[in-house]
Amino acid sequence: MPKTLQADLNDRILGAIARHEEGATMAQIEVGLGDAPSRRTLQRRLTHLMGRGRIVAQGNGPATRYRTNVTPSASPAAAPPREAYVPVSPEGEQVSTWVRLPIMQRVPVGYVRHFLESYRPNETWYLSDPARRQWLHDMGMDALGVRPAGTYARETLGRLLIDLSWASSQLEGNTYTRLDTQRLIEHGQEAEGKAQAETQMILNHKQAIEFLVDESDEIGLNLHTFMNLHALLSENLLRDPAAGGRLRARPVDIAGTVFRPLAIPQQIDELFRMILDKAAAIRDPFEQAFFQMVHIPYLQPFEDVNKRVSRLAANIPLIKAGLCPLSFVEVPEHAYVEGLLGVYERNRIELLRDVFLWAYERSCQQFRAIASGLPEPDPFRLKYRAALGEVVAEIVRQGLAPKEAPVRNLTNTLVPPADLDRFVQLALDELGHLHEGNIARYRLRLSEFRAWRSTQGD
Repeated sequence: MPKTLQADLNDRILGAIARHEEGATMAQIEVGLGDAPSRRTLQRRLTHLMGRGRIVAQGNGPATRYRTNVTPSASPAAAPPREAYVPVSPEGEQVSTWVRLPIMQRVPVGYVRHFLESYRPNETWYLSDPARRQWLHDMGMDALGVRPAGTYARETLGRLLIDLSWASSQLEGNTYTRLDTQRLIEHGQEAEGKAQAETQMILNHKQAIEFLVDESDEIGLNLHTFMNLHALLSENLLRDPAAGGRLRARPVDIAGTVFRPLAIPQQIDELFRMILDKAAAIRDPFEQAFFQMVHIPYLQPFEDVNKRVSRLAANIPLIKAGLCPLSFVEVPEHAYVEGLLGVYERNRIELLRDVFLWAYERSCQQFRAIASGLPEPDPFRLKYRAALGEVVAEIVRQGLAPKEAPVRNLTNTLVPPADLDRFVQLALDELGHLHEGNIARYRLRLSEFRAWRSTQGD
């Protein structure tokens, strides 16, 4: 038992040192450890690690700095050239250099709660340049142009529904093409030769995005939103179906990293709530979005699907602020993964920040290109969107025929007489175009739709 504890302390010390690019002082190591041992015990451990060649010391006395010892053979010059990478800052390049080292030369680390606890909303900044935040805001507003009040959610995310579902799934290794994704979402047509899990992943994204759209007035950085977002994204993809929409109660591992996530359920619950509280207190929507992209995957609060939750949740503050959403279109998977590894293994956010900034600029460019070729939304349909959803859903659930009489009966109390005839025709058109790929607009279950169709004949 003592040997196990000693080895664990060595790994924790190495992890605390590795988080400081310029080397760590004794005081910084103690802070990084959290529940540090006595100064004498820590000094013995440092001497032992230096003797084994695991760390080197520079300077004297209190100014001594300790560094992890990386051998020359691990030089990034030996790494294969990278393709399709985002523009990287010098700080991001430092992170990339570290995470591209062979895994056996990277120091095993665990969850560091000080990384979260030390963040002070509106005082600490991951996006620290005010001019850069203003640039993001201007770009996000410009991509949308001038819109009447209340038109944001359905118009904007409706247009990017396919791209967001496709790109976020692609970052998980999904092989659906954008055209495959469009056919599945718009027509319910599954791509041939694809695994069922890939199809399920795309459909889950669609449901989750529509949840953000349809409930845009109710969603927020709170437990209700995140639990339901996870339940939608993880449907039929978890080994334990009961784990959907619940914080995890068992350990998890992440392939390809020396990071070991927190395993104690009570601490996971405590820290997840702390993440949400801190995120909700942040005033800048882009800082809010990026904060979640950092801390949700780092904590791994769910058994799986954590990154997907973080990517969609990053859109919540953008939706609330009426800004262009973040679709992740054309984001290189390895750049995104390396950015996360920097967070996991060194608590360094710079490379992931580079990915975030590039991805948002690209999303805005994509939206402008899409929006320029699309007509403006129909104001009549927008005005009666809620009533339309209610009528279509009731026709299906009650097993009624898609005819004028039952539609008019359901509509009489919802729409003024002057607009009634036009509304009835709109509802009939919607019923005529209803299919498995768009029933989520009306909060219909697949079983309800199929039961209704079976009663309608040809």
